[in-house]
Amino acid sequence: MNLFNRKRNISSKSLVFKDMNKKQKRYEALVNIYSPDLYRYAFWICRDPHIAQDLVQETCLRAWKSLDSLLDDKAAKGWLFTILRRENARRFERKQFSLVDIADNEVADDHDSSEEMDKELLRRKILRLADEYKDPLLLQLIAGFSTEEIAQQLNLNKNTVLTRLFRAKNLLKSSLSATTKSSGVAHG
Repeated sequence: MNLFNRKRNISSKSLVFKDMNKKQKRYEALVNIYSPDLYRYAFWICRDPHIAQDLVQETCLRAWKSLDSLLDDKAAKGWLFTILRRENARRFERKQFSLVDIADNEVADDHDSSEEMDKELLRRKILRLADEYKDPLLLQLIAGFSTEEIAQQLNLNKNTVLTRLFRAKNLLKSSLSATTKSSGVAHG
């Protein structure tokens, strides 16, 4: 091999390592910034710390593989949450669950506090909402996205997102009222 080709190969390798180092630093910055939010959102959805951790790891793996497709770092949070939501959906595609209607079964409650029971009731009511209402609500409440960011993530008009958030909150309110009336318990 002549000297010119050898220098060109060394130069090419140097550029590859430089690009990889740049990609690695960009990736690490994104993971350090957003992994706590991703975990909080994943945990809220599945209520299992191990599954939540797996979802975040799968999200990070997919993000690494397609990091070059992220053109604007300002869109990184939405991009990562979209990956996480899709990864969660894949989890259900891969696995068939035997479903039991929770209303037909008594559930042992080991929570002492009525506040914890109220939180769990609210969580169950939110999870029972149709996806069109649940997704924007969770993105707003758990992930802290603005209406514009939610609209962008879900490919919806901003007014549609506002309407869905309004309806989701009204559905929750009426569902919680019905539960309170049927149980005969008034919460403050």
